[in-house]
Amino acid sequence: MTPDDRLSAIRDRIARAARLARRDRAEVTLIAVSKTHDAAAIRPFLATGQRDFGENRVQEAQAKWPELRAEFPDARLHLIGQLQSNKAADAVAIADAIHSVDRPSLIAALARAMDATGRRPACFLQVNIGMEEQKGGCAIADVPALLAETRAAALPIAGLMAIPPAGLDAAPYFALLAKIARDEGVTGLSMGMSDDLDTAVTLGATHVRVGSALFGARA
Repeated sequence: MTPDDRLSAIRDRIARAARLARRDRAEVTLIAVSKTHDAAAIRPFLATGQRDFGENRVQEAQAKWPELRAEFPDARLHLIGQLQSNKAADAVAIADAIHSVDRPSLIAALARAMDATGRRPACFLQVNIGMEEQKGGCAIADVPALLAETRAAALPIAGLMAIPPAGLDAAPYFALLAKIARDEGVTGLSMGMSDDLDTAVTLGATHVRVGSALFGARA
């Protein structure tokens, strides 16, 4: 399958799930997760019209995206991996959205970087929805306090992000994240990947992060 074929297949899945949930397809942003894939692998997706891409690491994004953005200046970059506070300034400089805000020290570092540069990438609070020790994200109980800190720091809050436990039905975790978002008055939901994006969209995802179904196995 060509990149255009793969994109069309994913977009069709999103559209079907949106119809099932009686949602507007336009409410869902497809993020093509290009982490570990080089510029040569990304360029065909840009050429066929995809504009939102996800990277895990700031350093990797810095190596690939200046060149790609010179060719496609309307491309939007989402940082979706864990972010160290000492990389906050670099993240603010290159990203259009950050999906892994999860602790007070990072909130403070991002606020300083945004104030210094005037750039204000959208921020998703990452929630450890499955309470897994090996995963990033804040505890569910800490969401209200961290959102309050984020608002006090004037970070642009886009919503919540989560990755459900592998090997389990994702639906209850997506539904829980959507409930937390409603309770806290935020609208964005960054949830759903290649295997479970259909469920995520039916349960309210506004951003789905798709890597392997578009790019194949990681490089």
